[in-house]
Amino acid sequence: MYSEEHLYSIALRECNFIGDINFSKLVRRFGTAENVWKTPKKGLSKIDGIGTKIISDIGNSEHLKFAEKELSFCEKNSVKINLRHQNDLPFLLNECDDAPAILYQKGNFKTNLKTISLVGTRNITAYGKKFIEDFFEETKSHRFISVSGLALGVDKEVHEQSLKHQIPTIGVLAHGFHTFYPSKNKKLSEKILEENGGLLTEFNSSRKPDRENFIQRNRIIAGISPATIVVETAFGGGSISTATFANTYNRDVFALPGRIDDKYSQGCNHLIFQNKATAISSIKDLLNLLGFNNPKEKMEELFPHSSATIQLSENQELIYQTIKEHPHVSLDDLAEKISVSSHKLLPVILELELLGKVKSFSGRQFIVM
Repeated sequence: MYSEEHLYSIALRECNFIGDINFSKLVRRFGTAENVWKTPKKGLSKIDGIGTKIISDIGNSEHLKFAEKELSFCEKNSVKINLRHQNDLPFLLNECDDAPAILYQKGNFKTNLKTISLVGTRNITAYGKKFIEDFFEETKSHRFISVSGLALGVDKEVHEQSLKHQIPTIGVLAHGFHTFYPSKNKKLSEKILEENGGLLTEFNSSRKPDRENFIQRNRIIAGISPATIVVETAFGGGSISTATFANTYNRDVFALPGRIDDKYSQGCNHLIFQNKATAISSIKDLLNLLGFNNPKEKMEELFPHSSATIQLSENQELIYQTIKEHPHVSLDDLAEKISVSSHKLLPVILELELLGKVKSFSGRQFIVM
């Protein structure tokens, strides 16, 4: 189930001063975590931006011992170990510069489905609860995955409404799988796994739910989805950090506005005021902005008796079929697969987008509509 690369990746990530960015920099240069671990420090120090302090702890045998214990823990607890440098991460999260080098997983994550992140205060009000209920009632016929942080309040309501409407849901944790916080949601986490959902964390089994972990966790919630919805939050609430990460990653952010004297609407109102989030005016408009309404269905409503189909050119058909066979393919990979330079591909892809045949995501990745 696990390889030597999993062992050395855990050991390398455990080293002092080796964060996700330095980990990725080293692995890109030497190919694997094992190669980094076994390369003499003199060779490691030749990389720009990697000084003696950063590499000082690489090769520490205590970290290898820890990694062996971690692999044993993961095996006993059915934990999957996703390595970023082996392209195991969800594609949107993978394109974030500070994506986790290692992402631990329990349960399922269907990467072919759209993901929508919903976050908010632990002190949910009737207003926020009603919005979440309405949102999932309106989206129950669509295929997508909800993502939240498995905390109390808004997160709990998001996961429970997902389960009620049989929508897969993912909980992102701020600690390792050896514990669970908050304990009140332990049964909910088990239900998520039973109902074909999943749990994710970048933290190994030595990491407790320390305060700083929650901010770090929020970047995964923001990075894993094309859109984040902030339901309710006060000034300075943790959801503000999630929205900030989403903006940094060039993701869409939506916020539920409220009365200016409502404490748990003030954070949302401020995000909207600062143009860091789009105001949610109605569930219907939100679904349109999220891309839930199928353009093909709209066309059929406008022209119910029309049977015309779009005839693609030879080049368009080739590119369309290649994207169809390889969902979320990048521009560079697409160019390689059909042996056409990327600058020649872009105009044809634009034509397909205008025809409603292809959709592009940030990071120049494409799917068929």
